[in-house]
Amino acid sequence: MLELLVAEARPLTMSDICQRLRRSQGEMFRMVQVLQARGFLEQDNATDGYYLTDRLFSMAMRQPPMQSLVEVALPRMRTLAMQIGQSCHLAMHARGEIVVVARVESDELIGFSVRVGHRLSILQALSGRVLFAFQPEELRTRWLSMLPAETSRDEIEEFVASADEARRQGFARSSSSFTSGITDISAPVMRGDRAAAALTVPFIKHVNLRCGLTDATRRLTEAASLISGHLLESDSRI
Repeated sequence: MLELLVAEARPLTMSDICQRLRRSQGEMFRMVQVLQARGFLEQDNATDGYYLTDRLFSMAMRQPPMQSLVEVALPRMRTLAMQIGQSCHLAMHARGEIVVVARVESDELIGFSVRVGHRLSILQALSGRVLFAFQPEELRTRWLSMLPAETSRDEIEEFVASADEARRQGFARSSSSFTSGITDISAPVMRGDRAAAALTVPFIKHVNLRCGLTDATRRLTEAASLISGHLLESDSRI
């Protein structure tokens, strides 16, 4: 049931859930009640449908590896946002998608940011390209196997080629595929031989820029490298 609901953009009624899972209402009713009582599900008043709360996400964030990553990253993310006058966010891989686990707003009056919990296919997100780029070959193969069955060979080949280019450069940069006027910049946060996360800046151009795109890219890659170094120190103490 959790896997079903996490993939849905709208609340599902009890009938929908039973039909999708091919179970009777008697089987599902008690399970829904328990999940709702424990705070994993909520019911939409308008449709009577059920949807997931953020409790699973919150629980995952409390895992020691995740917690230490965010704790190490946030102070450096705040410094980066202050230096460049742009927001930044940290994304990790989750079953063929990226999920944003931390963000820091810029102190400018005008800015653009991505909410914590936002998910997107690795094919569509620049941070997904960077995360994929800095993985061992066996993990890359596994991640590609998680993509939707309808993903074309051309899409995969283009994605792999762009990831390989990001690996050669040490970062990736491209115009946002969702929002006009924004250039996404992303660099890997390394944990050992692989990227644990991608640090990304949605760079928005305006008249009072604190620094240009090239300088922002340099500062972003430096911040990602700094977080990687502190992660290594943190892990060595555990």
